[in-house]
Amino acid sequence: MTEKQYLILLDIDARKRHWHSTEARKVTKFVVQLEVRTGGTWKEVIRYDCAHDYAHKDCYDINGQCRKINLYIDYGAALTLADDDINENWEIYKEKFLKGEFP
Repeated sequence: MTEKQYLILLDIDARKRHWHSTEARKVTKFVVQLEVRTGGTWKEVIRYDCAHDYAHKDCYDINGQCRKINLYIDYGAALTLADDDINENWEIYKEKFLKGEFP
């Protein structure tokens, strides 16, 4: 099993956390999430993962409430989608989160 993990600072108060593992070049587990610092604490805004044995996206509001969206795709495709989505839309997600909306 091979694991990769990194943390990318997107702004002074926004970062992307990425972790995935592979076996035989196939993604077996993953987590990619956008985190925003508010009130001195880093909070999840968007998280893509496979924690419940299926690829899904969790969207959080500033109070910690979560909306789960099933992606209906394999883990490799979900990992690519997660990285691309957060890279392209993190500013929009951050703005909605800070306004108290679900991103």
